[in-house]
Amino acid sequence: MRDTKESRLLLVLLIAIAFALITVDIRGGQDSPVDGARQAAANVFGPIESGVSAAVDPVANAVSAVRDSGDRHDRLAALETENAALKARLGSDERGRSRLRQFDRMLGLAGAGQYGIKGAQVIAVGAAQGFSWTITIDAGANDGVRRDMTVLNGDGLVGRVTTVGPGTATVLLATDPDFTVGTRMESGDELGFASGQGDRPLRVELLNGKADVKKGDRLVTFGSQGDKPFVPGVPVGTVTRVDPAGGDLTRTLYVTPFASFTKLDIIGVVVKAPAKDPRDTVLPEKSRPKPVPTVTVTVTPSAGVPDGLTPDGLTPGGRVPDGQDPAAGGDQPDQGVQPDQGVQPGVTAPPGPSGQTEP
Repeated sequence: MRDTKESRLLLVLLIAIAFALITVDIRGGQDSPVDGARQAAANVFGPIESGVSAAVDPVANAVSAVRDSGDRHDRLAALETENAALKARLGSDERGRSRLRQFDRMLGLAGAGQYGIKGAQVIAVGAAQGFSWTITIDAGANDGVRRDMTVLNGDGLVGRVTTVGPGTATVLLATDPDFTVGTRMESGDELGFASGQGDRPLRVELLNGKADVKKGDRLVTFGSQGDKPFVPGVPVGTVTRVDPAGGDLTRTLYVTPFASFTKLDIIGVVVKAPAKDPRDTVLPEKSRPKPVPTVTVTVTPSAGVPDGLTPDGLTPGGRVPDGQDPAAGGDQPDQGVQPDQGVQPGVTAPPGPSGQTEP
């Protein structure tokens, strides 16, 4: 439509009519004169509006879903990142607590034996030197670690240092078949040599073939000359089996180590030996056996019918047993003359077996 004077006049007229209809509709309320026209328009344009909405809504929903999917993906990614961070923090906290416990135990053992130690962490298992039972630690020559130093943890003997680098070192574990350490029995002077057997208990050869050894006895390191490679008093393990003495010059024992070689993490290298042999003071306190409660059962026999009698207390022939009163049903004491009583003058004695009176 061209912008002419007539078109502008028509637009003003239509606006005026619209305002007039709105005013009439509002003032009429429920009885508005335009209500019929509104209903007729609803009947005509309602189906058309519904059809257009049904056709347009899926497209609008798809557009909205595409628009919102980016926000949902970003929120999901943010939540996953937050969960991963929480899990990592919880895991690191638990691992930190575990390491702290290991370090505390190791410090307690070192303090009991007066060992000067350098703490380290296991960073690898199985070194390139070809040993089958070795670990690599993150301490080396720069930390004061030298070859042939004793290595321990909070439980006991771990091994000895074999190779040293500037910042790392290789430790030969006590379970390696090439490992040998001098041992001493607890509360005694029986000496021997312990050798590794892989994942099996240590094999100990006592120098005294007649030594009195039993299961549960414990061993510590005897110590080496100059305290290398082993310092004295480090807990080794507990005797779990003793081979019978067969008259040999030595006696064979099998010892379970105190240290768990599958869970090594925090260890210590003894860089300073104790001033004196700590003997058995480093060994952990023995666990006392729990007393086993004993149960006493007392059986009280119930009164029953003697053998050979019926439930009525009679013999199978229906007679009262000898020595029982039929009325009382119990044994009656013998009423005869007592041995220390004589017949008094003027008293008639009971009749004898023949029915006569005894004089």
